[in-house]
Amino acid sequence: MTSPINSNTSFNQDVRTLAKAEDKKEEKEEDIDNLITIDQFFETSLKIGQIVEAEEVPKSKKLLKLQVDLGEGRNRQVIAGIKEFYSAAELIGTQACVVANLKPAKLMGMLSEGMLLASKDEDGLCLIRPEKPKKIGSKIS
Repeated sequence: MTSPINSNTSFNQDVRTLAKAEDKKEEKEEDIDNLITIDQFFETSLKIGQIVEAEEVPKSKKLLKLQVDLGEGRNRQVIAGIKEFYSAAELIGTQACVVANLKPAKLMGMLSEGMLLASKDEDGLCLIRPEKPKKIGSKIS
């Protein structure tokens, strides 16, 4: 016969084991959803930028080197993997949504100081752009 103390201890261990399994399940669900808080979202600086210069990156099938005006008094260089979908010439003078507070990174030896937002599906890629022209540097929220 099992004593009440041993039975209770076994029950508590089972409950702890189930709780740990449930915690791991919740962690996995969070990882799958990759959810962020509203505060984390607002840490991202999204702005309207105007592409003022664009050129192909030599020896690259995917990259364009862009100069983007974000209303900061100087243009930012953005290296974008959109060459398969846009020519350099058609981008000059257009506006796009830009992630403005990314840490600069080197791509093919060139500094990229932001990222253009785009959507891609089976029909191709399209830049995320304002419906109407907006003031350069306008924040997106």
